[in-house]
Amino acid sequence: MPDTNAPARIIDGKAFAEGLVGRVTGAVARMKEKIGVVPGLAVVIVGEDPASQVYVRNKGERTLAAGMRSDTHRLPASTTQAELLSLIAELNADDGIHGILVQLPLPAAIDANAVLDAISPDKDVDGFHVVNAGRLAVGLPGLVPCTPLGSIMLLRDALGDLSGLHAVVVGRSNIVGKPMAQLLLAENCTVTVAHSRSRDLPALCRQADILVAAVGRPEMIRGDWVKPGATVIDVGINRVPSADPAKAAEGKTRLVGDVAYAEAAAHAGAITPVPGGVGPMTIACLLANTYAAACRALGHEPERL
Repeated sequence: MPDTNAPARIIDGKAFAEGLVGRVTGAVARMKEKIGVVPGLAVVIVGEDPASQVYVRNKGERTLAAGMRSDTHRLPASTTQAELLSLIAELNADDGIHGILVQLPLPAAIDANAVLDAISPDKDVDGFHVVNAGRLAVGLPGLVPCTPLGSIMLLRDALGDLSGLHAVVVGRSNIVGKPMAQLLLAENCTVTVAHSRSRDLPALCRQADILVAAVGRPEMIRGDWVKPGATVIDVGINRVPSADPAKAAEGKTRLVGDVAYAEAAAHAGAITPVPGGVGPMTIACLLANTYAAACRALGHEPERL
C-alpha cells in the first residue's frame, strides 16, 4: 500500500520518453541493417497556424533524429478537400511511407473526419481511424492514439500490475478519453468514464486509484478530489496568464494541466507534472507507432519497446 503521508512521487514523462525514443532509434537501426528498410513518416499540414507549424517542425526533427525518413507536406490554407484527399491517396500508395499524420486543426472548409477516414488504417499512426478504434475496442492489434498510449506506459512503469485498480477517466473524447478507457480495461482495471454531464464529479474522482484528467480545462481537478495515495495522470496542456501579475500584464503565460498540481500532489501517491509529464510521451509514441507500422507492413513482429 502507498504511504499516504509521503509527498507524491513525480512521474517523469520526459525521462521515460527519452528512453523510449532511444529504444525506437536502436530498433530502427537494426531494421535498416537487417532488411534495408527505413520507416517513413509523412506529416501533412494545411495553413499557417503558428502552433501547428512548431509541432510539425518538432515532429520532423525528432523523426530524422531517430533514423527515420521524414516527409513534410506544407499546403496553403486555400487547399481544397479534394486536393488534400488526393495527396493522402498518393501517400497511402507509397510503399516508402509507413505512417501518415494530418496535423489538426484543418481549415473550416475541410471535413476533418473525412480526411482522417481516408488515411489507410495501417498507416494511421495517430490511431484516430475508426478501424483502429474498433481494433482497440475488441482487443486486436492496431495503432493506438499516442497520448493515451504514452499514459498507459507511464502507469505501467509507475505501478507495475494495474489489475483490479479502479481507474476514473475524466473526459470522453475520441482522441484521449475513450481510447484511454479501453487501454485501462485491457489492463484489467475497473473503469469509470466521467464527463461534463456526470453527477458529483468530485465524489467520482475520490474513488479512483488511478485518476486520468483529459478535459482541457485549466486546473479543474482540485486537490481534495484526489483519493489519498492515488496515481494522477494529467493529460491537459493549457496556456494561462502568468501567476506573476506584472508578467501577466505584459502578456506572459504559463502552462498548466487539467489538475491543480500543488493541491493534488499533497494527496496523490504519484503524479505527472505539466509540462514534463504526458506531453513528451506523445511524440515518442508517434515514433514507436511509425516503427510498428513499418514492421507490420513488412510482415515482421515489432521489437518489444
